[in-house]
Amino acid sequence: MLKKAPRRTAERILEVTLALFNRFGEPNVSTTLISNELNISPGNLYYHYPAKDELINALFDRFEHSHNELLGAGDEVRNIEDAWFFLHTLFELIWQYRFLYRDLNDLLSKNRRLETHFQTILKNKTRALKALLDGMRRNGALQIDSREMEVTATSMVVMLTYWLSFEYVRDPRHALEPSNAQTALLRGAQHVLNLMSPYLETGQRAHLLKLSDAYNKE
Repeated sequence: MLKKAPRRTAERILEVTLALFNRFGEPNVSTTLISNELNISPGNLYYHYPAKDELINALFDRFEHSHNELLGAGDEVRNIEDAWFFLHTLFELIWQYRFLYRDLNDLLSKNRRLETHFQTILKNKTRALKALLDGMRRNGALQIDSREMEVTATSMVVMLTYWLSFEYVRDPRHALEPSNAQTALLRGAQHVLNLMSPYLETGQRAHLLKLSDAYNKE
């Protein structure tokens, strides 16, 4: 039992740190605040994570692992319904670790590991979205040539990467609060999907409009 205690403490530290980072933004959260929130001594915190960057890296590792697992599902997308579900699920993961996206430029400027790994994330995300578009093309859901596929996939990645920043700028006091999560995620998924709208088969485009109408009524 004693051997398990440090792992439980380390897990709890990460859970609380993630919540604080998401709520206040990583630059505004000190290790002192984290230890106070946990009601543990700074020394106990440093025992598990000797520096703030180690907390950031540990959370990023979890995000990266889940992110790469999720991208594999892009190969299974065959129609607009599949694409809607895939993108909404991807946005849910981004929301879960939203501090990474909210404070992205600041984090990359300070953390070399995140800088290099996020470049890989963008490449993997672009590759997955190209596979998504190609799968829909082969299934007859859209018509798009290889040159347009590259540009469209890149545009979708840009939207995925900076959507929460856009939401934050629109309403800094409320946009990234948990109560607004569903609206922000649905709106983001809708805008990313609309990037493929010009290439969709007529029935698929009509279905996208139905999905958008259903979202707008919520």
